[in-house]
Amino acid sequence: MKMKRILLIQAISMEGMDIERVYPIGIVTLASCIEKAGRYSLEIFDMNMAADPYGELREKMLSYQPDIIGISLRNVDPLGNRTTSLIVPFAITLSFIRRYLPNVTLMAGGTAFSLFPERLMREFPEIDLGVAGEAEEIILPLLDSIDDPPKLPGLVYRENGAVKIIPPVGKFDMGSYTMPNRELLDPREYLKVNKYVESVGVETKRGCCYNCGYCSYPLLSGCGMRCREPESVVDEIEFLHKEYGVSRIHLTDSIVNFPVNHLDDICKELIRRRLDIHWSGFFREHLLTPENAPLCRDSGCECFSLSPDGLSQTALDILDKHLTVDEILHTARVLSDVGITTVYHFLVNTPGDTWKTVDEGKALIDQIYDIHAASKTIGTIVLNLIRIMPRTKVEKLALENGVITPETDLLFPTYYNPDPFKTVRYDLEIYHNKRNIFMWQDA
Repeated sequence: MKMKRILLIQAISMEGMDIERVYPIGIVTLASCIEKAGRYSLEIFDMNMAADPYGELREKMLSYQPDIIGISLRNVDPLGNRTTSLIVPFAITLSFIRRYLPNVTLMAGGTAFSLFPERLMREFPEIDLGVAGEAEEIILPLLDSIDDPPKLPGLVYRENGAVKIIPPVGKFDMGSYTMPNRELLDPREYLKVNKYVESVGVETKRGCCYNCGYCSYPLLSGCGMRCREPESVVDEIEFLHKEYGVSRIHLTDSIVNFPVNHLDDICKELIRRRLDIHWSGFFREHLLTPENAPLCRDSGCECFSLSPDGLSQTALDILDKHLTVDEILHTARVLSDVGITTVYHFLVNTPGDTWKTVDEGKALIDQIYDIHAASKTIGTIVLNLIRIMPRTKVEKLALENGVITPETDLLFPTYYNPDPFKTVRYDLEIYHNKRNIFMWQDA
């Protein structure tokens, strides 16, 4: 019996062709599950790596003639205060697939799809089936019964003209996680394109227990931290380094240093194996100490990315960060002493802001620069508006404060940025960048 052919497509996930690219670990992980079963022929196409995304996709589809296409939508928009919507190229791609392969079974999934599964299925009739949330455990039963799929957790389907969703479970056992087969999509091409951002990522865990008021991570992967074995994580890093020459890794966790001992054990294993690699990740501030921060440095950490988000205690409390300004400053002192580049991410024009909290934000910026000045370890401070995501506290506050209405379409870029602080981000960017530039020029 002839094997069914499956083509997995990574939809366009960036604003332009000059933007840093990221190896699509999610779709390769899913492809590895399918390949391991040995029942299907499989290929992957990443539109982000194509010089002519649509032309090369057309050539791939017509030459391969897949029976089933799975398309992954990783981002709804590029964030970073921009108003570009990645739904636009996604919609074009769906129509493009239907034009050239009108009878193919078309499935959709990915992080962004999982945020808006019902809306996207209603908006785009080209999609036959969807998967919300983690797909590793349901993909094979779904493919095996694609013409009459069982009601699996996370399945999004149509019935009598209505879109139906079976709630996802989000409990994939990361203890049984196996390294994706990267022969399915060679990482080496991704190492050639980026100037700044690490192009290859490694998962060490899924889930987040912090429930920050603006964040959708707990909605996507649950509130419990599901961790891989530290040795398994380092096995994957070592394999990538030796087989593909990967020397810079991004640990993709929402918070890389919780549980604390989990990252500590990964660092110790990296040091024990003497791997010549560099890595980065997003850290929870108050968990960094004079003991574990040097451990990160000695294991190859090249940048501490922090996302304290609130520029004042008022903002920290409203955003449910469970963090204090004093803890942010203590972490700055710890990291300045460690001597590794630190990047801070803050949100501006947050609910509850006043001119007093704006001044407090400037004072916090000054204190951070003062702490890092001697060691020159501050990379930059990134200032963003809050992208309003569905089913978050900030969405509720935006409704209560009249920033949005029940009719506001959150599928497209929507930021919390009301008057009278609509332009305060620019004032703060001028303020902190003067400190940054003068710090280097006055050295």
